[in-house]
Amino acid sequence: MPTRSLVLVLALAGLAGCGGASPEDEVREVVSRFAAASAEKDYQVICDELLASALVDNAEQYGLPCEIALKPGLDGVRAPELTVKAITVKGDRASARVATDAANQTPATVTLGLRRVGDEWRIAALG
Repeated sequence: MPTRSLVLVLALAGLAGCGGASPEDEVREVVSRFAAASAEKDYQVICDELLASALVDNAEQYGLPCEIALKPGLDGVRAPELTVKAITVKGDRASARVATDAANQTPATVTLGLRRVGDEWRIAALG
């Protein structure tokens, strides 16, 4: 019995030691979700789950729901691709330098600003 308890304790300690994803991985995940949602024209996910409330509020300040405000800028984009070049995390702020390309767009490199809100990262600035 004591050996069995020791094995259980060691297994739980090992799981606790593994920890979660690094902040860089978390930021990369948000950027990847943003790219996928943009490609799918899923403005609801972008507004509700990926953008910081300040960006959403800014759009809505002009009387437009966030989803409607995004549509003109993203609706015409065809076959978008986004490649993360670098991620920098400093406390509750992060930046992701990304290369963007689409069938009908000029390739560009931009920086997205992210901010930790509670236990998740949100895009706070579209560079």
